[in-house]
Amino acid sequence: MPYKEKEIEKKYYTIGEVAEDLGVATSLIRFWEGEFDIIRPKKNRKGNRQFTKEDIKNVKLIYHLVKEKGYTLQGARDFVGKGSNDATDKLEMIQSLYKVRTFLEQLKKQL
Repeated sequence: MPYKEKEIEKKYYTIGEVAEDLGVATSLIRFWEGEFDIIRPKKNRKGNRQFTKEDIKNVKLIYHLVKEKGYTLQGARDFVGKGSNDATDKLEMIQSLYKVRTFLEQLKKQL
């Protein structure tokens, strides 16, 4: 049985990595951190934010609500406050559907 190299998974991500992943400025993420209780990254001794996968999931939820769905900040706060698990589940389902759509579009091009 051949040896498979295990992919190293990061435990913490910088604010720059999160911002780049979403295509937004780091200042927007810092602003959202102050506006939404669900975004609470840890800070190291230097004060640099350290985002976990859970933190990133929450930032992506806020991004989806505000940037893609057009919610106001208060509307997004209310939506998240009513049940962030439901909101997160819906976001994950939407992201999965986008991946399936992309795969099907690529498959169609190959035919």
